[in-house]
Parts: sequence; C-alpha cells; structure tokens
Amino acid sequence: MENRLSGVKRYFTRHFVQRRLAELIFVLLGVTFLTFIITSAAPSDAAEMYFLSHGITPSETLLEQTRQEMGLNAPVLVRYVRWLGEALTGNLGESYQFGESVFAQLSRKLPATVQLAGGALVVTVAVSFPLGIAAAVRKNKLADWLIRLISFVGISLPNFWLALILLYYFGVVLKWFPVISAGDLKSMVLPVMTLAIPLCCSYVRQIRTAVLEELGREYVTGARARGIPEWRIMAGHVLPGALTPIVTMICLSIGSLLGGAAIVETIFGWPGIGSMVVDAIRVRDYPVIQGYVIWMAVIYLGVSLLGDIACRLLDPQLRRRKGATADA
Repeated sequence: MENRLSGVKRYFTRHFVQRRLAELIFVLLGVTFLTFIITSAAPSDAAEMYFLSHGITPSETLLEQTRQEMGLNAPVLVRYVRWLGEALTGNLGESYQFGESVFAQLSRKLPATVQLAGGALVVTVAVSFPLGIAAAVRKNKLADWLIRLISFVGISLPNFWLALILLYYFGVVLKWFPVISAGDLKSMVLPVMTLAIPLCCSYVRQIRTAVLEELGREYVTGARARGIPEWRIMAGHVLPGALTPIVTMICLSIGSLLGGAAIVETIFGWPGIGSMVVDAIRVRDYPVIQGYVIWMAVIYLGVSLLGDIACRLLDPQLRRRKGATADA
C-alpha cells in the first residue's frame, strides 16, 4: 500500500506535472507564433491602421517613419522574438484604438466577463444537475422524454438567435429588462440566460449519460440487494462516480465563458472581453487581438491542467493505474 501511494505521489510530482507543464508551454508558444504570423500576414498596414484609428490620414513619409519606429520593417521572426520577450514581461503592446496598454485594457474588461461567466455557470449547474439526474432515474418515462426533447431543442438554438429572441420578448415587449446593458445586476439576466440555456441543455444530456452508466454497474445492484436506500446510493456512490466527465465539461465551459462570449456581449452591449475583441477586429487593432489570443490560450490551458488534476483525484481507479505506471 505504501509503495502504491508513493508511486501516485511520484507520478503527480514528477511525471504528471512536469509533462503537462512542458506541453502547456509548447502549445502556448505555438499559439502565439501562429497568431503573430497570421496577423503579420494580414493585408492591412499596422502603421496605417494606427493613424486611421485616431482619425489621421498619414503621408507616405510619416507611414515609413512610423513603420521604422514600430519595428515593422524587420523580418517577421525577429519581430516575433522581440514581441515574445516583451510579452513575457507583461508588456503586450498598446492598443491602436485607445492608446493604452493591452494588459490594462484586458484588466479593465475582465471583471465584467467574470461576473457574466460566473452567473451563467451557477445557473447551469443549479438547473442541469437536478434535471439530468431526474432524467436518468426516470429513464424512458414521460419526464425523461420531455427533458431530453427540451435539451435537444436548447442545444440546437444558435446563441445569437436566442439572444435576439430574449431581448425582443423580455426587453422590448414585456420591458422587464433593459435593452442596452447598464452593467448592473438587472442587465445581467438576459445575457446570463442566453449563455446558460445551451450549456444547461448540454449538461443535462451528459449528466444523464454519466448517471445511467453508474447506475448500471454491479456495485449499485449489490447496494440495492443489501437494502441501502436509493438516495444514499445516489448521493454516496453514483454521483461521485459520475463527476469525472462533468468536471471536464465544467473546466471547458469556464474557459469559453472567461474568454468572453463575443456575440452575446456585443448584442447586449455588455462591457466585457468579448465585445472588446469584436471592436478590435473591426478596426484591426492587432495588439489587442494578439493579447486576447494569449489570454484565451492561458485560460484554456490552465483550466485543462486543473481539470486533469481534478479528474485524477476523483477517479481512484485512474490514480491506481497511474500509480502502477509510475512504480514500473
């Protein structure tokens, strides 16, 4: 037993963490390199876009001087290495549109996105878990068919269409919520529901599948044969066993929500990261776009690492297999 525990510990401390960190660094470098190459290959001139975003029509002499000052005449690999060195120190460049650092702009928009993402995730977990468990417990009954039908319809709805329907009905017709976001709690309701409805429907289907898989295992049959109450079987055995795939989904949802649901934020005028990057793409604000891609990559890689760790902690069989691998 001690050898097995020491093997698990060695796996987590040496093999798992080191391997995953190396993979994350490699993927992050690849993402930043591809993003920099793609933005550099864009037909728009960064120097020209800088002046046009400030309402200035530059001369060719001024453009050439600005390109020289911005280092745009250097080879693309040299510019990437220079940019990467500055990014590692926290300097992501300055926005063409606002003339402030990209890091400051991201930091200013982040609280609004976190607020929206947190609300959508709380609603999703609170609604989807009871519905998913109810559908699994009442398999092939009326409740199960209704929940599956509603979830199928919800998954099929495009976010932009759902946002417009909610905005028209609850904002224009009933006038319960503001049409243009004011950044307050009341303004959160419609964008949160727009994000939460498709997530809830997706979670319900996954939770139902995971719970049904656990209910079909032999230990559940044995527990029922020993007379253990159904609620204790569900709470003490089935739900913990079904959490592993759900944790992975939650981590991916956190990544997508913190990246900013660009369409939803733009439709509702929510002052978050998603609407910021839409504006940056519209005016070709390349430093902001590159900074946003780095932010998205860091978020996804970070939550992926946390999800892998959580899955290994929740799944004892996986821990035993990995511990045996580490001992070997």
